[in-house]
Amino acid sequence: MSQDAPPLDRAAATRPLPKPGILDIHPYVPGKAKAEGFAQPIKLSANENALGSSPMAQAAFESAEQSLHIYPDPRASIIRTAVAERYRLEPERLIFGCGSDEVFQLLNQTFLEPGDNMVQGQYGFAAFAIGAYACQAEVRFAPEPGYRIDVDELLKCVDARTRIIFLANPGNPTGTWIPFSEIRRLHEALAPSVVLVLDGAYGEFASDPAFNDGLDLARTASNVVVTHTFSKLHGLAALRIGWGYAPAEIAAAVDRIRLPFNTSIAAQRAAVAALGDEDFQRASLELVEIWRPWLTQQLGGLSLEVVGGSATNFVLVGFPRTAGRTAAEAEVFLASRGVLVRSAHLYGLEDHLRATIGLEDQNRALVEALADFMKQ
Repeated sequence: MSQDAPPLDRAAATRPLPKPGILDIHPYVPGKAKAEGFAQPIKLSANENALGSSPMAQAAFESAEQSLHIYPDPRASIIRTAVAERYRLEPERLIFGCGSDEVFQLLNQTFLEPGDNMVQGQYGFAAFAIGAYACQAEVRFAPEPGYRIDVDELLKCVDARTRIIFLANPGNPTGTWIPFSEIRRLHEALAPSVVLVLDGAYGEFASDPAFNDGLDLARTASNVVVTHTFSKLHGLAALRIGWGYAPAEIAAAVDRIRLPFNTSIAAQRAAVAALGDEDFQRASLELVEIWRPWLTQQLGGLSLEVVGGSATNFVLVGFPRTAGRTAAEAEVFLASRGVLVRSAHLYGLEDHLRATIGLEDQNRALVEALADFMKQ
């Protein structure tokens, strides 16, 4: 964002002008969904659940058909109760949004004003920064050596005007994670006035005993918010529903600016059903546990660098800078084969592509296409 441009006289303008900074924001760019010449390409570009969604969730979604004329419960009571019971949380401390993206936006709106700053990792999720810039706050990016969050680098960015730290663990687009001991060390070093947001969008895929999504810390800390989404493990990306667990005071403040009816009846019902379908959740995790190491091994065998330690349903793959072998050229080649992956260049990772763990035939198609690309 430009910090040095002279202020505009918006009152004297010949047309309505956005407030300063808005037009400097780079809009979010989603993963590609179309490949020329393919009616149904293999889409590995958005970290969607390769198994789809729970049959129980689909049935619950269909049950909303006769309720389309009715406003949804603004408190999202049925999913509030289900999440509270599943995770042993106080229901009044839960925040629900149109995806966890909206929860991030609400937190930014609640705590940031011009002159404040927000801190995130170098490769942090783009939605964190978009919401902060919209509040005319500064965004500080802490280096991530080895593609991994570094607590000391985060703390170097913190000062008296820091209001929020966003930390995705595991991270996107890197897939890397840090142990809970490091999360605790970060929290202990922060002033109580700084909100630490732990984004657990991919937390369910992390199986190492040293990993913890932070809910236990958030139970007693006055400045920790943990967020989760139904888009990944539960496969409800189209319905846009996410949640956060926050101190009661933060939840109450956020609720004052949350738009009414921000989650639909269909989304609420489907989320409750998805939460109860443990068989589907287990199958989704098993798919990733089987094919993530296979994909990592196969891609490594093609002399491609797979960023180590992915604890998510995707891998981040590094390409050489040699002409004919670059990440950008690989993306085009894969699309010509009907395989869609995600470029990471908008995160400053120009030499990398991100690929979702798919079904067996999808993973094999990705490897076969990349093998042809590397030897062409």
